[in-house]
Amino acid sequence: MSVPWWRSAVVYQIYPLSFADSDGDGFGDLPGVIERLRHVADLGADAVWLSPIYRSPMADGGYDISDHTDVDPLFGSLADADALIARAHELGLRVLLDFVPNHTSDVHPWFVDSRETRDAAKRDWYVWRSGEKPPNNWTTSFREEQRPAWTKDPATGDWYLHSFLPQQPDLNWDEPAAEAAMHEVLRFWLRRGVDGFRIDVAHKIGKDPALRDNEPGRRHDENWPSVHPRLARIRQVLEEFDGDRLAVGEVHLRDQRALAPYITSGDELHLVHNFFFLGLPWSAERFRITVEEFELLTAEGGWPAWCMNNHDHSRTATRYGPARARVAAAMLLTLRGTAFLYQGEELGLTDAGIQPEAVVDVDGRDPERVPMPWETGPGSGFTRGRPWLPTHPDADRFAVSVQEADPQSTLELYRSLTALRRARPALQHGTYRSLRAAPDVFAYVREHEDDRLVVALNFAPFPRPIPAEAAGARVLLSTHADPAAGELAGDEARIFAA
Repeated sequence: MSVPWWRSAVVYQIYPLSFADSDGDGFGDLPGVIERLRHVADLGADAVWLSPIYRSPMADGGYDISDHTDVDPLFGSLADADALIARAHELGLRVLLDFVPNHTSDVHPWFVDSRETRDAAKRDWYVWRSGEKPPNNWTTSFREEQRPAWTKDPATGDWYLHSFLPQQPDLNWDEPAAEAAMHEVLRFWLRRGVDGFRIDVAHKIGKDPALRDNEPGRRHDENWPSVHPRLARIRQVLEEFDGDRLAVGEVHLRDQRALAPYITSGDELHLVHNFFFLGLPWSAERFRITVEEFELLTAEGGWPAWCMNNHDHSRTATRYGPARARVAAAMLLTLRGTAFLYQGEELGLTDAGIQPEAVVDVDGRDPERVPMPWETGPGSGFTRGRPWLPTHPDADRFAVSVQEADPQSTLELYRSLTALRRARPALQHGTYRSLRAAPDVFAYVREHEDDRLVVALNFAPFPRPIPAEAAGARVLLSTHADPAAGELAGDEARIFAA
């Protein structure tokens, strides 16, 4: 059997508002993405994932959708979406869209109908309850400020559920007609040629239908057993189409043992984002334990997917520092599993300070969403106009045009890593085995048939011995320009042909 494309893939996330602006209005758009897709292909990525491009009032950066089957004019048109898909395929890139099944915008026609009367045709497409008080103790999921997840609607005096903003009412997946309508959304885009979906808060579409209070150690507002057959039915929709269409879920759970069932049954998600790296301290032991646990959990089925940051989380270079971010890049692209990169990660981009008057996001995520720095000078090559968020204060230093001219840049490191990943079967399909190593060193073997590599990651800022299994082996890649013969330098990652 052929191996699915996504098992060896590097997936590059594009946050369209901040990627490239083609018309000078200060907002990134689909024609801008098309113009810059060559960068993604040259980086060595295999697919792009686009954050939401649908019609939206933009109360939550496009995750409040008012029309699932049209493109918001801010980004362009359906014709632009078709052109983007075609151009990506010409460049050998697959295209994933963000699918947002948990909620819609409060101005979506479905919710406009639902809120009119208690016997409205689509009343049961959302979660409504009557009473003087909110139905339970559920709260919203934003980090900055958790509020009751219920709002009383003046039209009928009933409460509706919203896991995020009041402008984002939750769909009722216990209602078959609502589920069927969301399946049609998938089919609409699959017919247009998309290669799959990143499913936003996938674990949220299973909730306790009795709406019981959340308890310590047991959530009733997410990860309910009903989520699994619902994801299986989404998988069935994808399998109506040829071409290994991919379903990757955002499943934000705090226990990898709870995460694994989403991908090990063989009939639900193909991949889940594993966010455990995003909360770890910079520790070789902690990263090794996390990887080994998930390796064990997926040993009988399932495939890992790793990421270091995204549009909702602080950037790697901010959390750990620029030198450690280079080590993290080597780890991400050499572990067993699918790698997800966030735009600007390949530049070593850091979070940017946002002044109070420039804040846009409802949950404090602007610093990791500033415009992509393409060139030096005003607008950073992102826009000819005034950008919707200020450009990075060090944009000239991080710019693609600057890093392309520097063989020791972070951009060139990423290109070298993805090229090595494509060239070596061990990094695409090989087994994983951790090695005994010096303190502060995370080392492992990747092996496929006669291709065998050793990866050694020094988490310490001072030298450490090379693992015994790599002694005397040929160095294929180092994050340092001039690796020493007998030891790893501080904050160095090295890959050996063992």
